[in-house]
Amino acid sequence: MVPPGATAKTLITEFARYLGIPVTTRMTQTQITEAVCHTYTQAGVQLVLIDEIHRLNPRTTTGAQAADLLKDLTERLAATFVYAGIDLPDTPLFTGVRGAQLAGRATLITCGPLPARHGPRHPFRDVITDIENNLDLHHHQPGTLPRHIPYLHQRTAGRIGSLTRLIRQAAITAICDGTERITRGRPPRPPRRNPPPPHTRPLTGRPQMSHHSRNSAKSAVPSRSGNGTARSLRNSAR
Repeated sequence: MVPPGATAKTLITEFARYLGIPVTTRMTQTQITEAVCHTYTQAGVQLVLIDEIHRLNPRTTTGAQAADLLKDLTERLAATFVYAGIDLPDTPLFTGVRGAQLAGRATLITCGPLPARHGPRHPFRDVITDIENNLDLHHHQPGTLPRHIPYLHQRTAGRIGSLTRLIRQAAITAICDGTERITRGRPPRPPRRNPPPPHTRPLTGRPQMSHHSRNSAKSAVPSRSGNGTARSLRNSAR
């Protein structure tokens, strides 16, 4: 992920951190780049995904250096580079003199919401299954969430951001009320005018999956040249 206000050195340091390459404060950008290219080549890395690429602005000095670094890496690593970001055609990253160099090496792909079904594949179900496999809830039954694919797809419009927020809030609710499982539950009722004290409210054991928020569509730009572990929802909640 491109860090905010990224420079060429902080960006190449992110490359090193991903594969656990030791980096010290005394190392120069050139030294880190050499270590990254050597390690990535030895590891046989074939695909490099760079998220939040819209944070780079080649019209600034630091942004221009970071963009030049990416161009250099695409020439030195035998891997496909995919740049993911928001409104990429309108960002300075792919416009102007420097931007034209990156744009000429890439193909723009507009990424819309995940379909419930794409030919013989079920991409939305696969995402839900992966999320459920990383739930750290003691009483949650595997396979519960995939059974509600039509509801979840309609509720989130097929957007991963909305889906993860929805399940995250349900997991937080399940942890806080002690049920430790996620079910569809019932629609929330209007609040009472004089609600009872918190210690007298019954626990339903059926946390609602809610919090549907909009998220901007992203574009992915793959460029061809010469897996972290998902954080559990419990840890995110705490």
